[in-house]
Amino acid sequence: MILLALALSACGQAQGSQAEQLALEIRGEYLDMQGCTARAELTADYGQRVYQYTVDFSYVRDGESVMTLAAPENVAGVTARLDGESAVLEFDGTRLETGPLGEHGISPVQAPDTLLAYAREGFMAECGMEEQEEAAVLAVVCRDPKVSAGTGEEVTLWFDPDTHALLRGEISQDGFTVIQCEFTQFQAILGSEQGE
Repeated sequence: MILLALALSACGQAQGSQAEQLALEIRGEYLDMQGCTARAELTADYGQRVYQYTVDFSYVRDGESVMTLAAPENVAGVTARLDGESAVLEFDGTRLETGPLGEHGISPVQAPDTLLAYAREGFMAECGMEEQEEAAVLAVVCRDPKVSAGTGEEVTLWFDPDTHALLRGEISQDGFTVIQCEFTQFQAILGSEQGE
């Protein structure tokens, strides 16, 4: 609980307590979550090259993450298994661009895992309700507490305020967005569901 309070220490400076409370509640749920499944529209921007993928993603806490490509069509069905140490996508002579996008070596294959890690453990520098096309969503910005906005790695997460599903995530490096993920069909796996 102390970790949760510290994580939000900067969050409330410019936002109301309702957004802070919601961010704390969601953080607690993601810390307890045993896993999740989702589909994501993933965009990786290497500056001169931009790649777009549709992926089906499943995450298991303290286990393996599996990502299966649904698009582009020429690589649909390729599956990556991430164990926290390695991630390579290769099938029938086709190798996808998964090179690092930032100084920490993050690649598009690791993006969903990275976003979930920030949802559970990232320092919440800013949070608030943000109006989208259809409804308000909770926006949370995570970054190193020792640096200012737009410096180093920064992650912005958007959550549904009712279901607490992760809707979208962006990873930026020095103010430039290198990865965007739009999540659909996000389904959390709670502890009681793990063995079913």
